[in-house]
Amino acid sequence: MSRSVALKRETSESSIELTLNLDGTGKSTIDTTVPFFDHLLTAFAKHSLVDLTVKATGDTHIDVHHTVEDTAIVLGQAIKQALGDKSGIGRYGDATVPLDEALARAVVDVSGRPYLVHTGEPAGFEYHLIGGHFTGSLVRHVFEAITLNAGITVHLTVLDGRDPHHIAETEFKAFARAFRKAVEHDARVDGVPSTKGAL
Repeated sequence: MSRSVALKRETSESSIELTLNLDGTGKSTIDTTVPFFDHLLTAFAKHSLVDLTVKATGDTHIDVHHTVEDTAIVLGQAIKQALGDKSGIGRYGDATVPLDEALARAVVDVSGRPYLVHTGEPAGFEYHLIGGHFTGSLVRHVFEAITLNAGITVHLTVLDGRDPHHIAETEFKAFARAFRKAVEHDARVDGVPSTKGAL
């Protein structure tokens, strides 16, 4: 069964075209017109082993917020669709990932219940402009949009870090590694991994 999906989203603020293959090899072609966000999504694809293409444009002359948020919404929707009924997946994944001085831990449950617990970013991180376009506050916003639209539970904790670039990137890499484990097929899982029989 294919776990690939292609989606489009058009609003007065942005235009998003996205393809996702959960059973890929980490290949990506990302162009959101927001360079640091491209970097983060490329890292997500590489370390989760999903194949991901994104072509996004929007009103970045106002702010990159709309384009980033809408891309994350579509990514979450694509994840939900690609997972189907979630039969045979591991469901849970966790990872702790360093990037030099930064360290982040992510725990993912493909639960069908959207919930984000996001803690540990240092004071002032949300105001820092990374790469000239991307504010630190957008990191949490991206994860909110993904979890809400994918229907997954994510606990993401920054354990250490000083450099804002490193902090943001290690959050995405930790999420990617935990996500990879959660969505991978497990040959020992019979049907949906829930006592309820549905996720």
